[in-house]
Amino acid sequence: MNAAVIGFGLGFFVALQLGPMSLFLIRSTLRSGWRVGLGVGAGIAAVDGLYAAAGAGGATPLLTIHPVRLALGLVGAVVLVWLGVRTVYSALRVRVGGETQFEVSTPRRAFLTALGGTASNPSTIVSWGAIFAAASTAGLVHTTGAAVLLVAGVAIGSLTWVSALATGVALAGRSMSNRTVRITDGVAGAGLIGFGGLLAYTTLVAPAGIEPAHKV
Repeated sequence: MNAAVIGFGLGFFVALQLGPMSLFLIRSTLRSGWRVGLGVGAGIAAVDGLYAAAGAGGATPLLTIHPVRLALGLVGAVVLVWLGVRTVYSALRVRVGGETQFEVSTPRRAFLTALGGTASNPSTIVSWGAIFAAASTAGLVHTTGAAVLLVAGVAIGSLTWVSALATGVALAGRSMSNRTVRITDGVAGAGLIGFGGLLAYTTLVAPAGIEPAHKV
């Protein structure tokens, strides 16, 4: 089977997992519209592609260096908790038409936020490193060209899913009341804070060189 097709399937189904950035995409799309949701999705897909490339290039062992793993894990936790607190704040605040700059985020700002939120979790690169190790063992990455096609397929597959998710949420959001959107904010915010706390906990308690694999 063509490496690009396999990469597409990997990118699509890995992105399909519900993680904190999926919650952030849903919340951002409901609050700020389809274009902002696509911005978040593009950031997620870009990091999936970059980390897939890093996994193919053998960068995963870098995360066995304890200070590197610890720093990335704690930064990722802080980013997720910050996003969660801001989201919960917007759900609880009495709305009088004065949204904060964060809430009327542009697609560019959404893209950069998603880049930071996705890239700062070291488990993302560990997951892709494991996938590419399995792909190499199976003989799927036997040439540089095949590796490039596999990585490109991953990025396109991830982008396809997050674009579909943003589109579906945008269409569903047209029929949602403000109260429903605020409830969604609260749920998404609590989820982001929970994921951030879990990442901090697993980063601090995991033995050096061992990184728990969970999706951002």
